[in-house]
Amino acid sequence: MQSFVIEKLEGVEMQFEGLESRLGDPSVYSDQKLFQQISREHADLKEIVESFREYKTTKASFEENRELLQMEEDEDMKAMVREELAEQETRIEELEKKLQILLLPKDPNDERDILLEIRAGTGGDEAALFASDLLRMYRRFAEREGWKCEIISFNETGLGGYKEVIVQINGKRVYSRLKYESGVHRVQRVPDTETQGRIHTSAVTVAVMPEAEELDVNIDPGDLKIDVYRASGPGGQSVNTTDSAVRITHLPTNLVVTCQDEKSQHKNKAKALKVLRSRLYEQEQAKKHAEEAEMRRSQVGSGDRSEKIRTYNFPQSRVSDHRINLTLYQLDSILDGDINPILNPLIASMQSEALQAANEE
Repeated sequence: MQSFVIEKLEGVEMQFEGLESRLGDPSVYSDQKLFQQISREHADLKEIVESFREYKTTKASFEENRELLQMEEDEDMKAMVREELAEQETRIEELEKKLQILLLPKDPNDERDILLEIRAGTGGDEAALFASDLLRMYRRFAEREGWKCEIISFNETGLGGYKEVIVQINGKRVYSRLKYESGVHRVQRVPDTETQGRIHTSAVTVAVMPEAEELDVNIDPGDLKIDVYRASGPGGQSVNTTDSAVRITHLPTNLVVTCQDEKSQHKNKAKALKVLRSRLYEQEQAKKHAEEAEMRRSQVGSGDRSEKIRTYNFPQSRVSDHRINLTLYQLDSILDGDINPILNPLIASMQSEALQAANEE
């Protein structure tokens, strides 16, 4: 490992030990806000420090075994030492790579919960039905991960699909796992309404927005136009008899958010504001990233909604992610929520590109 990386890791270890010492200070413990802040910083550094300490211990043992191999005369003992050296060398390489990844700048949104927005694109009813399939896929994945999933807003079609649906997903590092799902998801299959067996291509857009807190985005109430109306379902069927549905228009950006799934106007307004806040936060983040060209080098694809990121081909039971040229013939399991075989290579590719960019600097 390069000397400047070692120096950086030693600095992190010293910082960690300083935080550990402060956590034992009664004056810090009595200030719960400060205690929580230091605890978070301590937890953020813990994995790096533990890995670095294992690296130093393994490296020292490796050097001792190399010296022992030169001094040892018994062939059986030398064979045992060579075997241990090989294991240690492999572990050292693993730890070096892990430590370099851990030292990469963290996405400040990685720990956040998300709002997942799925919209039917080209393809009419077939696109809306596939939006429903993707919703189920992400909800099943959330169940597998032990995350909480709640529908915030939806616009159904008469056939059981969705023109648009927004879901809130809460859990550990949700954004870090799903942030690369933003983009165009294309489906190729024979619709149920197709009498001649022709394959149709439809598209659905997915947006993954880190959930914004009130402190992240300052919304002036004077910039909002709020309309209330009676909620309705497919075909105009009345859902309730009060004006509980809410439409909020953010005048400076012309962003429009609607919510009607709650019977309470107050609850619908709160949910709509949550969506609006996250959309505004996403816009700010996108602008920031666009201005920081170097940051884009650490991304897998742009995450832009206009970018076709994945194709789901039903006749061949094939799923292809176009950003990393990955093709899997596991359509059924993926649509049932087992998307880690796609997510893990995506994240590994991102880390590899980020490491390469860091080494070039």
